[in-house]
Amino acid sequence: MPTVSSRGRGRRTINEINMVPFIDVMLVLLIIFMVTAPLITPSQIALPSVGQAGRQPDRFVAVMIDKDEQLEVRESSATAQAQPVSLNQLVARVQQLQASKGSPPEGGVPVVISADKNVKYESVVRVMDTLQRAGIARVGLSVQTSR
Repeated sequence: MPTVSSRGRGRRTINEINMVPFIDVMLVLLIIFMVTAPLITPSQIALPSVGQAGRQPDRFVAVMIDKDEQLEVRESSATAQAQPVSLNQLVARVQQLQASKGSPPEGGVPVVISADKNVKYESVVRVMDTLQRAGIARVGLSVQTSR
């Protein structure tokens, strides 16, 4: 209820908002946030570590993504020519290379994805997802270990 001032001859109401309770509440909230902010730990992400494999597989299919996000597929042999493919043709070409020379009994020929370090993470994940949705179980990433 507005307060009534009795100055002079007439009564009139004061049309001002009392800011003191508002400031008190804001200061209490500020103190609460200042006390609790250091107690909140930032979320930690457990990234996978790169370890040494027991041995490199004898036969694998290499999928390479260059800096322009162009895909190339080749067999594991160093003499094999890399063939450029589109994302739509990738699964068919990988399955064709896996089927040539017979498939190993332990779940198929592994597929190793190598990407330029300037390629977006999204592009690498898109290639992995495409291969895994097609039923290719053994898909891995090629990394360079720090020396």
